Amino acid sequence: MKKILKKAGFYLILLLGALSFLYPFIWMVFATIKPENEITQLQLWPSHFTLASYTAVFNKIPISRAFLNSVIVSSAITASVLVFSSMVGYALARIKFSGRKMLFNLILFTMMIPFQITLIPMYILIVKFGWTDTYWALIVPGMVNAFGILLFRQYFQNIPTDLIDAARIDGCGEVMILFRIIWPNSIPAMVTVGIITFMTTWNEVLWPLIVIREQHLMTMPQMVTLFAIGGSAESQQGVILASAMLLAIPVIVVYMFFQRYFIESMATSGLKG
Repeated sequence: MKKILKKAGFYLILLLGALSFLYPFIWMVFATIKPENEITQLQLWPSHFTLASYTAVFNKIPISRAFLNSVIVSSAITASVLVFSSMVGYALARIKFSGRKMLFNLILFTMMIPFQITLIPMYILIVKFGWTDTYWALIVPGMVNAFGILLFRQYFQNIPTDLIDAARIDGCGEVMILFRIIWPNSIPAMVTVGIITFMTTWNEVLWPLIVIREQHLMTMPQMVTLFAIGGSAESQQGVILASAMLLAIPVIVVYMFFQRYFIESMATSGLKG
């Protein structure tokens, strides 16, 4: 009986912890379907449901176009990171060449450099290339990242060497081994890098604010930020929360579909040298 009570208490604490994290999000969901004058009240359930806040968002700003821009940019960056970061990770994990460890340490070092330090040099390069107010400015700087390289390298080191040697004996080149042998056996790592890259890119605000000024090219986070602080929302909390909710939905959906692979990869990759 004591063991059962102890276990029940443990799960109760977990439940309370989960609710404490979920409550702000649940409150935001209900606030978006409340009348404006009821948002500041404590109760979650509104007197009646209304979609006026969402209607106002679509009427005030081109949120659909911003959503499409975010999908294009996030998908392009995620796909390129999966390809290029996995190629670098495979080379560092399975191909012996001079300076491999030094290169890996250099990549790790770049992870410790704050993004703000490289912001001005990167912007100058974008201006020199003439890429401001183009998709190139949003996509190219994120086409490969150190985190993806690190995670792929660690995961690829756990793949049996015999499998790779057998492929080489059969005449497969390194590129064919990566895409036909390594990728099918690295689904959790692929999904993890994909989810994190997609979420990071989707939520990026600072860089788009710097390189994009044309409204038809603005990403959804950029559009929502300017909408919330630029006066277009007219201080209506329901409208601001509705725009934030629309911004969060794609990330939530992606994570719900791929969370099993995400957790599996984080549990099995490790960070061994």
